[in-house]
Amino acid sequence: MSARVQVSVQAGTLAAVTFRLATPDDAQAIRAIEFEAGQRFLSVGLAGIADAAPMDLDFVNRKIQACEILLAIDVNATCAGFVMFEAQPACFYVQELDVLTSHAGRRIGAALIEQVAQLARERKKMRLRLSTFRDVPWNAPYYRRLGFRDMAESEFDAALIALRDAHIARGLDESRRVFMQRDLVQARDD
Repeated sequence: MSARVQVSVQAGTLAAVTFRLATPDDAQAIRAIEFEAGQRFLSVGLAGIADAAPMDLDFVNRKIQACEILLAIDVNATCAGFVMFEAQPACFYVQELDVLTSHAGRRIGAALIEQVAQLARERKKMRLRLSTFRDVPWNAPYYRRLGFRDMAESEFDAALIALRDAHIARGLDESRRVFMQRDLVQARDD
């Protein structure tokens, strides 16, 4: 991973936050953030999401080992949020983005997406993709504000079809979900 992953950003209401790859010591914090973030889904009638157990610890550790989780660390050294992703042939697929409720509204999620976009560009991947709930305010509407667009089914490659099939097998209602994509512009060397 590039040292540029470990940078500080200052933007709008975003207080000094640093970003770094997760280490094994972060696994429980990641699981706790995911669980807390899931509780928000009670307010939109998705109790099944809120009731779900946190990610399996072995899975989180495999993602850490693969360098596929970036953390946002606040000025108090608190892990404020994370983004989990995987490299696919033509893109980075954002699997999960969660920020502590206590840190909501500070643009930490947007900054985490920008960090993943930077990594994708460095690895010559020119798009980000994800799947999310179509009408949950902090899901698809939020990602649209970050430059993602809804994908037509005709754009799905084999990887997205497999992901959709896995969602259905897990019991997710795909009629309530949408795959989204954000094209990345290669940074210029001026």
